[in-house]
Amino acid sequence: MESDKPLALAGVRVVEMGQLIAGPFCGKTLAEFGADVVKIEAPGGGDPLRNWRMLKSGTSVWWQVQSRNKRSLALDLRQAEGQAIARKLIAEADVLIENFRPGTLEGWGMSPEELHRLNPGLVMLRISGYGQTGPYRDMPGFGVVGEAMGGLRHLTGEPGRVPVRCGISIGDTLAALHGAIGVLTALYHRKVHGGQGQVIDVALHEAVFNCMESLIPEYSAFGAVREAAGSALPGIAPSNAYPCTDGWVLVAGNGDSIFKRLMAAIGRDDLATAPDLADNAGRVARVAEIDAAIGAWTAARTVQQVLDALGAARVPAGKVYTARDIAEDPHYRARDMLLEQTTRDGDTLTVPGIVPKLSATPGRIRTSAPRLGDDTDAVLAEAGLTGEQIALLRAKGVIA
Repeated sequence: MESDKPLALAGVRVVEMGQLIAGPFCGKTLAEFGADVVKIEAPGGGDPLRNWRMLKSGTSVWWQVQSRNKRSLALDLRQAEGQAIARKLIAEADVLIENFRPGTLEGWGMSPEELHRLNPGLVMLRISGYGQTGPYRDMPGFGVVGEAMGGLRHLTGEPGRVPVRCGISIGDTLAALHGAIGVLTALYHRKVHGGQGQVIDVALHEAVFNCMESLIPEYSAFGAVREAAGSALPGIAPSNAYPCTDGWVLVAGNGDSIFKRLMAAIGRDDLATAPDLADNAGRVARVAEIDAAIGAWTAARTVQQVLDALGAARVPAGKVYTARDIAEDPHYRARDMLLEQTTRDGDTLTVPGIVPKLSATPGRIRTSAPRLGDDTDAVLAEAGLTGEQIALLRAKGVIA
């Protein structure tokens, strides 16, 4: 059973100070593989994500995924006593995650220099809009701004129309994943090479920019500015979305042999055997003609008919999934990508599984997302505070 297998990050202690998406998604990823993540939240309201989008029993279902496997410490970091407690926890931690505006931690007496004096081995992940240095460092930045500055937003949407977002907070998530890579790399360096702790500086726009493929090399070499192309993949053909009688289908026929099989499947042997279409460069030159041929064929068929025919021809194709499609798909279930999770209010939710899948040390859901301050007393007791000290802090409003 998966629950009998060891967790790769068991014993790694993480203090998470971030809120909303970028920092907490990194914490979520580490926690799923066994890290003990203590999430510090402001007393009263806690992380605003608790109230974002659709609520079930008064709490966001998004929160239930983002904060599973974490412990909640309700601590007021604006008060000196709260900052002292945070420093006490950080002194014993392996990792600190924060995604405040640059300078916020410094204002609380928790600069990297001060924290590394307390804990030389601390790995400190700092996610911000523009990074900890540079002329824009003090500007506020959300994921959507990072997506725009990183070059993504200019490429989304149909040519000549308003640039659209991809529908999720991809800038935040990309920053979180880059942050997780940085944390694991720094932990490896500390353990294997005897290195000290270090600061990982992740800017939202840089995480997006890092995924922008050949955008800048093409500009550097040719002065080419890549533009929005709708559902097509510029310079790669054919790869597009095509209409069916009951929806859309995505077809990726851009491999040389795949293209020949695709053309045979749609009854266009003339295109399959055309010498100038034998490689990608030739197909790009005639992409409009190729797309029209594929579109004419798909338009007379249902999505399933297209998928069946192209599957038989070994041509990569797929339908555009909705949430309902995902929830009903047997492959998702077979791969444990749809799991049942019970909240602390007793609700049962279907939630995303864990990625990536490790054979010997797979991640898992160990605990449901905490209520605000569920673990305050336990965390402070572990830090050495007595019951009387905890009660006094609660009376002062430092903790909840």
